[in-house]
This record gives sequence, structure tokens and C-alpha cells, in this order.
Amino acid sequence: MNLSKLIKTGAHELDMSISDNQIVLLIKYINLLIKWNKVFSLTAITNPVEIAKFHILDALSGIKYFSLASNILDVGSGMGVPAVILAIIYPDKKISAIDSNAKKTSFLTQVKIELALHNLVVLNKRVEDMSVVEQYDIITSRAFADLNLFIKLTTHVLSENGYYLAFKGGKGIEEANLILNWQVNVLKLNVPFLDAKRFLIKMEKYD
Repeated sequence: MNLSKLIKTGAHELDMSISDNQIVLLIKYINLLIKWNKVFSLTAITNPVEIAKFHILDALSGIKYFSLASNILDVGSGMGVPAVILAIIYPDKKISAIDSNAKKTSFLTQVKIELALHNLVVLNKRVEDMSVVEQYDIITSRAFADLNLFIKLTTHVLSENGYYLAFKGGKGIEEANLILNWQVNVLKLNVPFLDAKRFLIKMEKYD
């Protein structure tokens, strides 16, 4: 199965609409990732089909939960998942990708330029050094830190009515059970063509 058909079929299984242009952009992103990975070691996965499964479809499996936000921050964005995928699927939303690694943000800046993602903001800094002036509706991460540390380092930039959405693997439930003083909801994700335990952990303030 070629990349275009894989992504289109996966999106259909997830009951989401995706345009041909968005699929083209996702494939361009995969190609850029493979190209830059040779120099910057962005991912251990180098096969384009496997990248589509483990990274693209994995992010798409939780994409609907971001639909109500307008300003989203991806912490420890690394190679840009889910930030780049969010920017492609939601061109009307402001998506910020923050990472302290200059090589990774250089890659993300190139992605922003080559894919013309005007809604993607790339930040090369530590999240704990961010100003409280910028507030986000949703703060997300995929491979940043354990959930308690994730919250501790980012609450100053979470808007009053904002919440967290963290992509996690099998140990996500264990981490979620250790969170205190936050309302936690564990959302099970079904990633097309991938047999793995994947969860989206939603954390919001109590009313």
C-alpha cells in the first residue's frame, strides 16, 4: 500500500475528513523527516510506511480532541509530532512547537517553510522559561516527560479554561493514576494499522 492510500484509508477508519492536499503535505513531511534524519537523528524509524503508521496515523488518531482549541502548544516537539500534523489538519489554528534542541527546531523551521505552514510557530527554548503572557487552550506532548513533571513545567502558560492532552503508550495509565489535584480522563486511541496500546490523557482543572 502506498503512502497516500495508507493515510487516506487510515483517516477513513478514524472517521475523519482529510483533503488530497493535506495528504500531499503529510507525505512531504515524511520525506523531509527521512532526509533530515540522516543528519539530525530525529527518529529511529526510517521506513516511510512505518513513519506513516507510528507517527502520522498515531497523531491523527487523537486529532479530533483538539478541534475546539484555537491556540495549541506542543511541548518537547522534537521532530514535530503532533505539532506539524495539527498545523496541516487545522490550518485555522495557531500551533506552537517548542523544543530546547536547536537542531530539532532548525528542522521544524524548514518544515514550516517548505510546507508553507503559516500557522506553525517554532520556539527554540525551554518551556519553563516561557513568558506567562502567552496562554494556550491546549498543551500537548508525545514524548516529553512523565505527566506530573509535564504539568509542573507548563501550568504558567495554560489558559484559565485550558487543559492538557498527552499522547502516551502502555504506561500512560500508570502515570495518570499518580496525578493529584487534576481531573484526569484516559482516552483509548485506536491507531489504524498499528497493534499497540495508545492513549490520550486529558487533564483539566477541577471546577
